[in-house]
Amino acid sequence: LKASNTRENQRQVVCLLLCACALDRGLAQIRYSVPEELEHGAFVGNIAEDLGLDVAKLSSRRFRIVSGARKQYLEVNLENGIIFVNEKIDREELCEQSPVCFLHLQVVIESPLELYRVEVEILDVNDNAPSFPWSEFNLEITESAAPGSRFPLESAQDLDVGSNSLRSYLLSANQHFVLDIQARNDGSKFAELVLQSPLDREQQKTHEMVLTAVDGGSPLRSGTAQITVTVLDANDNVPVFDRSVYRVSLVENAPRGTLVLKLNATDLDEGANGEITYSFSGHAPLKVRELFSVDSHSGEIRVKGIVDYEKASVYELYVQAKDKGPSAVAVHCKVLVDILDVNDNAPEVILTSVSTPVQEDAPPGTVIAVISVMDRDSGENGAVDCQIPGNVPFQLHSSFKNYYTLVTSEFLDRESVSEYNITLTARDLGSPPLSTRKTILVQVSDINDNPPRFIQPSYTVYVTENNAPGASICSLTAFDPDSNQNAYLSYSILEGQIQGMPVSTYVSINSDNGNIYALRSFDYEQLRNFQIRVQAQDAGFPPLSSNVTVNVFVLDQNDNAPVILSPLPRNGTVATEMVPRSVDAGYLVAKITALDADAGQNSRLSYQMLQATDPGLFSVALYTGEIRTIRRFLDKDAIRQRLVILVKDNGQPPLSATVSIILSVVDSVPESLSNFGDLSLSPQPPSNLALYLIVSLSTISLIFLVAIIVLAAVKCYKDRDSLGSYALSSLGTACCSFEPEPPAEVFKKSNLNLQIATGAKVPTNCVEVNSNPGNLSQAYCYKVCLTPESAKSDFMFLKPCSPGTPRNNAARGADNLALSSQSRCSSVNNGATTPNEVKLHSSSVLNINLLVEFVK
Repeated sequence: LKASNTRENQRQVVCLLLCACALDRGLAQIRYSVPEELEHGAFVGNIAEDLGLDVAKLSSRRFRIVSGARKQYLEVNLENGIIFVNEKIDREELCEQSPVCFLHLQVVIESPLELYRVEVEILDVNDNAPSFPWSEFNLEITESAAPGSRFPLESAQDLDVGSNSLRSYLLSANQHFVLDIQARNDGSKFAELVLQSPLDREQQKTHEMVLTAVDGGSPLRSGTAQITVTVLDANDNVPVFDRSVYRVSLVENAPRGTLVLKLNATDLDEGANGEITYSFSGHAPLKVRELFSVDSHSGEIRVKGIVDYEKASVYELYVQAKDKGPSAVAVHCKVLVDILDVNDNAPEVILTSVSTPVQEDAPPGTVIAVISVMDRDSGENGAVDCQIPGNVPFQLHSSFKNYYTLVTSEFLDRESVSEYNITLTARDLGSPPLSTRKTILVQVSDINDNPPRFIQPSYTVYVTENNAPGASICSLTAFDPDSNQNAYLSYSILEGQIQGMPVSTYVSINSDNGNIYALRSFDYEQLRNFQIRVQAQDAGFPPLSSNVTVNVFVLDQNDNAPVILSPLPRNGTVATEMVPRSVDAGYLVAKITALDADAGQNSRLSYQMLQATDPGLFSVALYTGEIRTIRRFLDKDAIRQRLVILVKDNGQPPLSATVSIILSVVDSVPESLSNFGDLSLSPQPPSNLALYLIVSLSTISLIFLVAIIVLAAVKCYKDRDSLGSYALSSLGTACCSFEPEPPAEVFKKSNLNLQIATGAKVPTNCVEVNSNPGNLSQAYCYKVCLTPESAKSDFMFLKPCSPGTPRNNAARGADNLALSSQSRCSSVNNGATTPNEVKLHSSSVLNINLLVEFVK
């Protein structure tokens, strides 16, 4: 028998292979058939070949099957595309008594998304033998029972269906009974024992027979039960039902205890022989006994269990009525209960496939999800409609019955909405309608579609000059509404030039945070403003960028002291002006002209008298620098008046310079002296020979030396008591004089000053140095450096050593002290050891040392 079963299974598998792969193109459906109880790994079909798919791409396209069953009975081998049995299938457990059993599958393939429906028919095999509820049946039959009387027998149950289900009953040989087999509406069969010949209790009280139930499978399976018939004494009246068949309707889910029907049977006998009891017939199915109950006295049929239309739409109840008399005979009737469907099942929503996240540039119509819905109700109660909110950029399309696709209806924008919670509502058409809500989360992935944007359209930065190199001057901020790598910004400075130099030599930028740093110290007097272009670029692909203009303005600092333009020293001596003795008060004696390289208040100059031989004789205008007489000259006034003028700017802190001027009071200004002065300062043509140059310089030096000796002798004679000592060397003449030290308050703000004048009319370049730490009454040493070829040479540099002079001003002063041909340099040392010294260097130097002290 076992070998026969194996051969039968093999034949069914061969039949399955020959019948598989029936393709319904209209519904995109494939149908296979497979017998139940196959072992794991059993072949079902080559689904990849049937669908025309490339086996090599099954894994990359995420080929998978989705089943609505509780267990994953079938699986697909992604290497060869064969669908096989994953778990043993029990058809009776899966579909119970349904004549046709299908396992519905959905095949999902991505890139692009494709959906196929697969139906696998589960074929029944004869794995269940018919069985009776009890192994023994006892029947009591009165001896007066007429031939032809029928006695229903307990039905056998076979879980298999079709040809494998219960086919017939067999009764062992006997003298009085035969077996009559009948079929129900659902095709099931039951047996009735028919009395063929009268019974005689006196001859035989009991009769024993064997009832055999056989199915139609191959091989045949069967089950047996022992029937014992007890012959009773005659009870000549039996109960009678009003009708042999009753038909009623019952709403599903009716509560327990609901009255279905009240049966009525009558018996003409009296007493115990007329009392009727009701019960289910022996062949009533077990399922019926679980759902319904019969009151033995009243005959009322009531609901006992949960009646579900989705499991069965009609039930057949077989009820017998029997009196309590001896040899009671049971009569039977059939009750058909039609179950009415109610809308008691809400729709079920199954997400077959969800493609998330979706790129924000996905075109309209991109499939986001495949959704299947089902409702176990029937008719209008099982019709389902799906909807999504109208305020989302998505649409729901119905591909075929109970299947929907969620697609985009327009382009998405992650910067506006980064994710959507789409509520899908599935509602049936029952009354009242039932609905199910399911939320689908759709995330939007970012693409680099937004360039960086600066907070301001342009930036203006103010930087004070003399800033420290490396200091931050400003910070730029840009933002990118994209996310992750697309929003990571880097900053850079675009190429350009500032005063002929690359912009990268002036400023730099931190590529991460946009901080701009100065690479050098700015000088307002050289560079007042400049412009740079900064670019912010994201890290997306392709990268996007934007530019912004940064205007940098350099703010002035008071770092330049005033520079005296006139009057200038001549021949290395203090500037001298002649004033007629006869002038009136208010006479313009001289005018101090100065210049400050700073701007604004830092360049606003004021003039004041710092020292004067006679403070009550002259005054200086505060803002114009004009020196005028306060009164007329008196005979007692000194003929030489020495003035020290302080020129101060309006900066914070203020810087200043001083200039000394000697005013000689004369009766009249001789014209010859003016001409002589002009002669001594007239330049030699650049083309003169060196010999003429040496002769001219020697003559000028001799005249200057004689004048100094004469003036020194006259002065020493007049002020013999106030003089300390005189000295004269063989190589030159030096004169030192000392005068009382003036008040220290006069010089508190004095510093080292350079006055340089270069012009066409006066070809001599002169430098006067006034020392801040020293006193004007101390000795001054002038060092005149001349070269035989001074007409053709230039001074290399001028280096002030004063620590009080600002650095920028000193450097700027050095640049301005490159003198032209026929130059002279003067170096003034205040005292013997003072560091405030100006040195002028040239080649081939001829030194003439003069030491002169000017006294009041």
